Amino acid sequence: MYRIIKQIIKTGIKTEASPQPDEAMRVIPQRLQQQILEVFGRALTIRHVDAGSCNGCELEIHAINNAYYNINGLGIKFVASPRHADLLLVTGPVSRHMEVALKRTYDAMPEPKLVVAVGDCGCNGGIFSPENSLGGESYASCGKIANVIPVDVAIPGCPPTPVALMQGILAATSVCKKSEET
Repeated sequence: MYRIIKQIIKTGIKTEASPQPDEAMRVIPQRLQQQILEVFGRALTIRHVDAGSCNGCELEIHAINNAYYNINGLGIKFVASPRHADLLLVTGPVSRHMEVALKRTYDAMPEPKLVVAVGDCGCNGGIFSPENSLGGESYASCGKIANVIPVDVAIPGCPPTPVALMQGILAATSVCKKSEET
């Protein structure tokens, strides 16, 4: 033990200097918050629906809520009711049992309705759609989300990274902004 302490004292602190703050990184969250406020007049609210996924995408969605990605700091919040939601985040291929629930959730949302399909399964049927299949459709699955409700943005990946999820959500807000301008 004495030898280890002696080595620590002899070696000293061997770390590099801490990085200086980048002012450009402070502007980006402010700009995003401003864009969200311009489009929605308040925080962007998201309702997440698992339509039959393997939960891989859900793990990445939980990651964007952690302190590292801090999606709440950008003015984006998850809500429990579709009546309070601006954006519907749907994961997985739509199972036949979830078809009606997904349609009802979509119908309960106020205008403007934004839908983001997450993961390969939600975008094109994923592993459930081999090349000779009909987009993941079978006796148990309706296939991709666009087969059941209209989709504004698709985020491919199995599962997509938290950064890709955040980019897709922000792309959906720009889709809404463009539709309001026309």
